[in-house]
Amino acid sequence: MSQRPAPEAPARPTRWEQRTELPLFAASLLFLAGYAARVLAPRDAQPWHDISLILVWSTWLLFLADYAVRLHLSGQGARFVRTHWLDTLVLLLPLLRPLRMVKVYTAVQQRRDRPRLNLYARVMSYASLSAVLLGLSAALAVYRLERAAPGASIRTFGDAVWWACATLSTVGYGDAAPVTFWGRTVAAGLMACGLALLGAVTGSFSSWLIQVFTREDEQRPPERG
Repeated sequence: MSQRPAPEAPARPTRWEQRTELPLFAASLLFLAGYAARVLAPRDAQPWHDISLILVWSTWLLFLADYAVRLHLSGQGARFVRTHWLDTLVLLLPLLRPLRMVKVYTAVQQRRDRPRLNLYARVMSYASLSAVLLGLSAALAVYRLERAAPGASIRTFGDAVWWACATLSTVGYGDAAPVTFWGRTVAAGLMACGLALLGAVTGSFSSWLIQVFTREDEQRPPERG
């Protein structure tokens, strides 16, 4: 009786990413909390400004260390920067870290074996959470850039959150819109990134439905002629 070959152990970069996925996700939440405190706290609020600054820089150093380890484990040298351009972009702009969810969705879609249904559910829930975090990050950034700009329609953090929700949902009411160059740059990035994350959600949901219907067809008894 032939034995099945033992499954191959994942490569070192893959094992590293699997082990650091949750800790780095927690670090990204701390980074966002520190950035939010930096933006929302009054200027004379001490020691909160110092604490938020420590949170932002310490978590960014964790991201830098993770990037350096994966660069070393890949053995690709400078080619790693080009082939992993999304990771490089996220390192430079940590507020875009929720976009790494797109890589998870791509990996699921490229699997030759059919993934389990709960894996699709995990992708959808993770992508939805990532979209929320990305919208919150964009709202904080736009509020910081727009609140003191002449003629700005985004004066409060509530205005910024409303703008981010309208932009992410592609509704775009137009009652709140950035007027500064960097504010509009953030808006353009949120539009593109939001579409990518929402595409991961809808794509995973469509794949899940197709798999459900396929399994029902396979389990249905054949019709008698």
